[in-house]
Amino acid sequence: MSRVPERAERSAASAFLAVDSGGSGIRVAVGVPGTGRTAEAATREPVRTSERGIDAGHLMAQVAPLARTLAAEAGADRIAWAVVGAAGFASLGEALRAELPGTLARELGTGTVALAADAVTAYVGALGPRPGAVLAAGTGLIAVGTDLTGWRRADGWGHLLGDCGGGAWIGRAGLEAALRAHDGRDGGSAALLKRATERFGAMAELPARIYPRTDRAAVLASFAPAVAECAAHDPVAAGILRTAARYLAESAVAVCPADGAPEVALTGGLFKLGDPLLAPLREELAERLPHATSVPAEGDPLHGAVRLAADLAAGRCDVPVAPPLLHVVTIRTD
Repeated sequence: MSRVPERAERSAASAFLAVDSGGSGIRVAVGVPGTGRTAEAATREPVRTSERGIDAGHLMAQVAPLARTLAAEAGADRIAWAVVGAAGFASLGEALRAELPGTLARELGTGTVALAADAVTAYVGALGPRPGAVLAAGTGLIAVGTDLTGWRRADGWGHLLGDCGGGAWIGRAGLEAALRAHDGRDGGSAALLKRATERFGAMAELPARIYPRTDRAAVLASFAPAVAECAAHDPVAAGILRTAARYLAESAVAVCPADGAPEVALTGGLFKLGDPLLAPLREELAERLPHATSVPAEGDPLHGAVRLAADLAAGRCDVPVAPPLLHVVTIRTD
């Protein structure tokens, strides 16, 4: 268990802040330790990125007013502890690490700040402080595992370089099969061509509809449900999901502890695709990780951020503090 510094004095009205920043917006929770009192809110605006990575100012501009309002609702007069889980933090977190702790201290009086990859908050939400692996899959895909001495991470490299088996990967593969059918090439799917035309219009115009968009990963992922819906009667769509399941399992194997009795959990919106993806994924995990037990996720990334924040308030952290995946700093606010 890693120890984190506690402030010398703790107000009875002090609260913790938990943030889950992802591709579809920000979710925020504020709670008062030991009381069970929490309040939540959300935005639909994703945090911008720049040449320095995740834009700390843009994140704080959205979080600070919500945090103040929620703290008042929870009956707290200041936020002493904060956990911010952010998509892309491991690779794009330079500005957050440099700027966010000081900004939280100035604006909210926060003394202890944990900055985490969203995969870490997903892990803590799903399994808590137990050894294992978590596949966090939505638009993208990242796997994270721990033996409670350190973290291992696989994929999460974005839709251009990785995220293999994630929503954008499945959607892109489905659109490729549609375009193959449009062209008359091998490997095409008439069923996916029909669904793609209904969704995006004429196939000849598809590149112009997707390539210029800054949210193209989300646009690609929006076609993944169509692939799942076609899988029952279309072998091309079913093959795409079998390949996605193989990629997902490969990432789980890469991070799962090789010894002991680890647990494996799935979290994220991708798994709402249901059995067309889950059935081949269960088969792959059973074959590749026979020593691990598949368990349902206990909670989501915001739940994980809340768990971490409650631990910080108690002066501890029961999972490895290991930058760049999990970074904890204490700031003097007096």
